[in-house]
Amino acid sequence: WAEGKGPWVPVIEDGKLYGRGGADDGYAAFASLTAINALREQGVPHARCVMVIEGCEESGSYDLPAYIDHLADRIGTPSLVVCLDSGAGNYEQLWNTTSLRGMVGGTLRVDIVREGLHSGGASGAVPSSFRIARMLLDRLEHPQTGLTRLDALKVEVPEARLQQNALAAQVLGDEPFPFVEGAGPVHADPAANHLARTWQATLSVTGVGGIPPIETAGNVLRPYTALKLSLRLPPTVDGATAYAAVKAELERDPPYGAQVSFEGDQATGWEAPPIAEWLHASATRASQAFYGKPMMYMGEGGTIPFMGMLGEKFPEAQFLITGVLGPESNAHGPNEFLHIPFAKKLTACVAQVLADHA
Repeated sequence: WAEGKGPWVPVIEDGKLYGRGGADDGYAAFASLTAINALREQGVPHARCVMVIEGCEESGSYDLPAYIDHLADRIGTPSLVVCLDSGAGNYEQLWNTTSLRGMVGGTLRVDIVREGLHSGGASGAVPSSFRIARMLLDRLEHPQTGLTRLDALKVEVPEARLQQNALAAQVLGDEPFPFVEGAGPVHADPAANHLARTWQATLSVTGVGGIPPIETAGNVLRPYTALKLSLRLPPTVDGATAYAAVKAELERDPPYGAQVSFEGDQATGWEAPPIAEWLHASATRASQAFYGKPMMYMGEGGTIPFMGMLGEKFPEAQFLITGVLGPESNAHGPNEFLHIPFAKKLTACVAQVLADHA
């Protein structure tokens, strides 16, 4: 974290509240209550509202379906679902999320010998577990392009999403990722980058086991390598099907007869149903009223596990999926912040949509 800031020390600077979880997703419960109370204080009618607050979203929302089923009579059949856990392309207008990627996550482990061996005496005859792991990863993606090799992870992007992606790219241009000097994104076209991070299967290695830090590493051929994999899925790919395909591909025919295992979990993504004319008009008016700019549509590259579940349970509902995770807000990372002026306007937009919904 920057000097003077930290995950557990709230700091307000330039209209931003710094601290862990403020933007993802601590503000949402307060914003929901504030939007409803704003209407009540002004005597503006709203429909019956049910707030669901969970504490397990970052772990995959594995317990939420049981509560949704248990509370089914109290929840009823909603005609509008509002979720405030998503992102924003900028801090200048309302952004409605149209899709979320799913995920296959797990640990790939490669064991080749029972104990560490002197690299001078064994390398060349004993294959490196790291090289075997690298070979296995190449089964999942093209190393030069990052594109997936598995047909089970590929989809055709709907034409409506292509058009919305192009409009968002015109507004946003190049997204402000903190590249080191001289580095840049995969594609020269901002629209291609935005589409890749919202509708393309993409593999990331997020953790490593079996490898000592440089300071204590010796001339040892290590017995195993373990890699924590995060494989983002296109929104319409079934998570369970993808997990089965990834596991089968990684574990089949292990090079050199190594012991290979992949164990993890999965989450299915989500694509919004066609938006009703009233909701499009309401959100557009709200964005224009409070931000001075029209609402925009965009897909998100992350996963909100419960959205797929809510979409299945309430297939007739309309969805307003939005949030405050805009440029540099850095959810889960250092210097995470909540953009306070943006969040106030977003809360006002939600109140306006609730009023129009009524």
